[in-house]
Amino acid sequence: MANIRLIRRRIKGIQSTAKITKAMEMIAASKMRRAQERGLAGRAYTQKITEVISDLASVPQDKSPHPLLEARDPVKHIALVHISPDRGLSGGLVSNLNRKSAAFILEQSLPASVIAVGRKGLEFMRRTSQNVVAEFIQLGDKPNMVDTLPISRIIIDDFVSGKVDAVYITYARFVNTMVQTPTVIKILPVTPVAVEAGKNNPDYIFEPNSAAVLDALLPRFVEMGVYHAILEAIASEQSARMIAMRNATDNAEELIDDLTLVYNKARQESITTELLDIIGGAAALA
Repeated sequence: MANIRLIRRRIKGIQSTAKITKAMEMIAASKMRRAQERGLAGRAYTQKITEVISDLASVPQDKSPHPLLEARDPVKHIALVHISPDRGLSGGLVSNLNRKSAAFILEQSLPASVIAVGRKGLEFMRRTSQNVVAEFIQLGDKPNMVDTLPISRIIIDDFVSGKVDAVYITYARFVNTMVQTPTVIKILPVTPVAVEAGKNNPDYIFEPNSAAVLDALLPRFVEMGVYHAILEAIASEQSARMIAMRNATDNAEELIDDLTLVYNKARQESITTELLDIIGGAAALA
């Protein structure tokens, strides 16, 4: 009987866990959809600003190129914006991101300043003795552009001042619900590939002039790049958490089925033993 009670207690405990993981799966699914919607809402703006910057970059300038377009050679110091979740329970997403950033820093063989966005990445960078120059945690599941501006301001200021010669971002690129790919992109300097991504429209008339418009738009381009990476990272985090919780729920239900079978067998054996004892006792009395 003690064994039966223990099995019953385990089944109840696993059932409670399954309810929690199912609720977490549903919450993550809702947050993932909202993050996707926010990312899609900013896509048109990103495409248009890329198109305009492409046109501006192709216009001959009277003065030297904008500082954010300046490609430096040799590159002596880099900065890495490492975007990660604040919380765990997201499968292998955090460890994959951390490995991606660590491998990238190792490959560069250059002094690297790390801007950690998210608690899990910050803990990893500190644990591996990286040069963390700034940290941003608890941005939440619905950050707006204002929340991410301090990150953009740091990398722009450090690049323009010459503290760093290139800036990269590591984040989980959202491919679909099942696939989130750790990705490293260069955000500074704004490369020719990036500014040529839009369509050329030479009929544009820029006021007051193309240089002034470029000066105003390039920082916005960087800010939108950081913001969009964070939105994709949030969508990836929630997607990974949804899948992890779904797998946990499925595993819990499978374990419940196995334990229920064991419980029924143990109960059947107990009942059979009791019946045999009763029959044996009756036979002895007869």
